[in-house]
Amino acid sequence: MRASRWSLLALLACVTTAVVAPQVGSPAEAAGSFTEAAGSSTAAAAPITVSAAIGAQNGSSATVRGYVVGQPTATTTVVRSNYPSDYALALADSAAETNHTRMVYVQITTSFRAAYGLKTNPSLLGAQLDVTGSLSAYFSHAGLTSTTAFARVGTPPTTTTTPPTTTPPTTTAPPTSTDDYYRAAIGKTGPQLKTALNQIIRVGDKLNYDQVWTALKATDQDPANPNNVILLYSGRSQSKSTNGGGANDWNREHVWAKSHGDFGTATGPGTDLHHLRPEDVSVNSNRGNKDFDTGGSPAAEAPGNLTDSDSWEPRDAVKGDVARMILYMDVRYEGGDGYVDLDVNDSVNNGTAPYHGKLSTLLRWHAQDPPDAFERRRNQVIYDSYQHNRNPFIDHPEWVASIWG
Repeated sequence: MRASRWSLLALLACVTTAVVAPQVGSPAEAAGSFTEAAGSSTAAAAPITVSAAIGAQNGSSATVRGYVVGQPTATTTVVRSNYPSDYALALADSAAETNHTRMVYVQITTSFRAAYGLKTNPSLLGAQLDVTGSLSAYFSHAGLTSTTAFARVGTPPTTTTTPPTTTPPTTTAPPTSTDDYYRAAIGKTGPQLKTALNQIIRVGDKLNYDQVWTALKATDQDPANPNNVILLYSGRSQSKSTNGGGANDWNREHVWAKSHGDFGTATGPGTDLHHLRPEDVSVNSNRGNKDFDTGGSPAAEAPGNLTDSDSWEPRDAVKGDVARMILYMDVRYEGGDGYVDLDVNDSVNNGTAPYHGKLSTLLRWHAQDPPDAFERRRNQVIYDSYQHNRNPFIDHPEWVASIWG
């Protein structure tokens, strides 16, 4: 009888234990359950000051609160008007701050440029913002990079976790962000930035000259007519099938004239899609190997283009495109991978030397004509389908000033 009682008590103890024991499959799951509960009851970290952010450049994530005091364009330069792009802003603890050493430079990632870029929203100057990102250098200066949330103080933040739209994706749409592609260049300026970009964009596939025909039919497709391409200088929409060498055909224009460095049509600089464009045969011949500069007489069959004995001025709509193609070639071909070392200079009449001008004019055109949807799409098609590298000055127009001032 006593044994039966102890057996009954033991059975009841087992049943009680089974009822109250937590249903956790493993110690790791138990830890995860506790962490999730703890996380759900923990308040979000309070924003830190700009001064604190400057002193904590260790790569950690933080929300920084400060006043918008301008846009950084170089390590020691912050502009407060005539903003060149929507890619960066500077925060300070005072709206009246003018000393760059008391500012943090904020990288505005793609998702936030329309709402927080200063070129689009100049009235943000003086606004107080909370910005979340990584406490790491930008423009070789105390910075906040890879940003994930922006908000005016007192309003809910805009984050990168908003629900997706119902618009079907396409292979040639701009990427959500190119930050991963350019990670090794973020935060650098001057020669260091140029070197980092060269190491990034030199990696990719190469086409032969025959393959360029097919590629240009995709990269330069007329958005309004998929059977046509847009010719660079003349601006004409022309059938893809009319490529060749006859009168009024289109052929392959080397924007960096192939005689400038004498690389011809050999694989490499001679076939690089980032500077090859469709153009009318006679217009291509008229441009020849001239450097780019302003002035001259109207060019036949190319409305808005001017030319003289030593230079070519393209139509306004593609001045920036031309500038960014020439600057890409300078950075891509540095002479370290078996190809010619190309350099942009401030001259015309460069002949067969590996130089192209005119730099001061190209910099002005770059600022005058920022990247548009056609140019961005073209950059993406080259990256997705052909060379798998990018023109950094389309993705980051502000880097032109960082390298060339």
